[in-house]
Amino acid sequence: MLSLENSHANSDLHINPHNRILLVEDEDLIREMIVVALSEEGYEVKTTANGRTALNLLQNQGLGSSEFAPDLVILDLMLPEINGLDICRLLRYQGNITPILVVSAKGSETDRVLGLEVGADDYLTKPFSMRELTARCRALLRRHRYSVQTQAQVQSYREVQLFTEECRVVVRGAEVNLSPKEFKLLELFIGYPKRVWSREQLIEKVWGIDFVGDSKTVDVHIRWLREKLELNPSQPEYLITVRGFGYRFG
Repeated sequence: MLSLENSHANSDLHINPHNRILLVEDEDLIREMIVVALSEEGYEVKTTANGRTALNLLQNQGLGSSEFAPDLVILDLMLPEINGLDICRLLRYQGNITPILVVSAKGSETDRVLGLEVGADDYLTKPFSMRELTARCRALLRRHRYSVQTQAQVQSYREVQLFTEECRVVVRGAEVNLSPKEFKLLELFIGYPKRVWSREQLIEKVWGIDFVGDSKTVDVHIRWLREKLELNPSQPEYLITVRGFGYRFG
């Protein structure tokens, strides 16, 4: 059965108190025990028992809202409304790289392989000890921090890779040439997938607050950028027009 044996066993290890964990678990007792264990390790924990709520929260992170943006997700598979496998699959498809630790009573080799193949970073079968859970959380967060530090200069979304310091962009394996403004636009978009930007916001971020000219210049640069990124610029997959609001990426 589940255990709270982790309590102070790792008190000599440094835990960043700002690490935030989203726990998605619909079994009340398990959820409460995990919260206690992680809180005692110094983590800030937010919980939800609903798959759709978890997905909405994760899709909105990094958009300038006050929503909780987790550094790690602990995810059950059998959830109301949207199951954990679909959450993993959708997040990875949308370019979200937040580490995911699946905790599930489904412990067959097929279940574990499927969970990892759709995007989970680790898989822990119920029942488990709190000591093992917190150890896996530390390991995932440590690997993610190292990965972010070593790959910070490369931003990727689906088939687009942007190499920040090299001012270079690769689309579907082929390098494309962008103007400085096109590069800055793409760098902004790829850093915030799904966020909707108005023309005014794009001008402020890319051209600067002192820009004097027509906001339609944004539309022109978007059109040029689409011609270099999209297979069919008239039916874009990356740079999407949100009528009445502006543009979003992905």
